[in-house]
Amino acid sequence: MERQTLGTMIRTLRQEKQMTQLDLGREMGVTDKAVSKWERDLSVPDVSSLPKLAGLLGVSVDELLQARAAGEQSTERNPSLEKASALIKLVFKAVALAMGVGVTALSIMDEIDPRNAFILLGIGLACLALTQIADEGKE
Repeated sequence: MERQTLGTMIRTLRQEKQMTQLDLGREMGVTDKAVSKWERDLSVPDVSSLPKLAGLLGVSVDELLQARAAGEQSTERNPSLEKASALIKLVFKAVALAMGVGVTALSIMDEIDPRNAFILLGIGLACLALTQIADEGKE
């Protein structure tokens, strides 16, 4: 079973106790809006109030803190992260191509010394290696 976020856990336990957000908020000394923010993982309860919250929800503080962080990676793919990853790989490939074309053009014009050519080609190869490593990491 996948761990829940703290907010999901608070909502589930509150509903099991047949409490409304207003009921829980009154018991905790906060507004129902604050409870709503906790449940949507927009904020978290104050650390000093966790023992009281755990008691009201019928769990230990340890059980409450076993919740998964809202930003923690889940088994689902993040579309924004995948787009950024694809863009980074594309940039690395473009840099590699630019290094190769640049060295070729400068060599034809006899405007580059061999040491600098090898450095530029090394940068290009490093970029290609990084894209290959990233692709292997997905498998």
